[in-house]
Amino acid sequence: MKELKVKEYKKFEDIKYTRSDGSEYWSARELAIALDYIQWRNFTKVIDRAMIACENSGHNVLGDFAEVSKIVSAGATNKPVKDYELSRYACYLIVQNGDPRKEVIALGQTYFAIQTYRQEVADHFNQLDEDRRRLVVRGDIKQWNQLLAETAHDAGVITNEEFAVFQNAGYMGLYGGLDVEDIHVRKNLKIGQKILDYMGSTELIANLFRFSQTEEKLRKDGVQGADVATSVHYNVGHEVRTAIEKIGGTMPEDLPTPKKSIQQIEKEQMKRLKAKAKKRNIMLDE
Repeated sequence: MKELKVKEYKKFEDIKYTRSDGSEYWSARELAIALDYIQWRNFTKVIDRAMIACENSGHNVLGDFAEVSKIVSAGATNKPVKDYELSRYACYLIVQNGDPRKEVIALGQTYFAIQTYRQEVADHFNQLDEDRRRLVVRGDIKQWNQLLAETAHDAGVITNEEFAVFQNAGYMGLYGGLDVEDIHVRKNLKIGQKILDYMGSTELIANLFRFSQTEEKLRKDGVQGADVATSVHYNVGHEVRTAIEKIGGTMPEDLPTPKKSIQQIEKEQMKRLKAKAKKRNIMLDE
């Protein structure tokens, strides 16, 4: 594992470019290869989600994702293709929104500075509207959920059945005994719709705290055994619930379910971003 980390870290470092003014950037085309994306069209979907996250954090999308053209060989001829010059921050947003099943994605998250990303989000979070807050927290939850799954596996939560019980326990602790199916029904969701995609920012933050604190406790305490890990997840969820109760907050199961899913908000924001880019190009042409 250590050897793999060194190899992948070196891969990210080797494809970094430095401009004459000292600023650094990565080519999106080269980063796609480094992250094991074979099809460019699949990687552009990840870039789109990262651009939304970039705008939500208050950054200049056009600055962090500078669109450029590069020449590539196509048989006997050369042709121009679209590429991006990505800032370090843009690269991190990309790996955060990448395929969590790829080990190289997790390594990329570390390389491109998780703490820097979180600080940037924290600096702007209170200025965001509810939809953008939901997107920011949902993005963090994806990262922590994956990390929790890996830590739980190391603790002995191996089979799909064990993991389902483990996940249910966390929800039951936080939601006063309601499991995944109960919450799904309570939110009036259809088959295939994910609970986390239909939470407001307050409910998402409560679950983010549950995920992060459970992961930390499992890891720091060296928990071993599926039953023990499941008990830890329940207890952490219950402690988060107790904290909400003590400060007079609304219990998560009583919070309203947003009408829009995370996917709908992403599509709307992507549409706005494309409209902005189109308008900018027209202005440059004029």
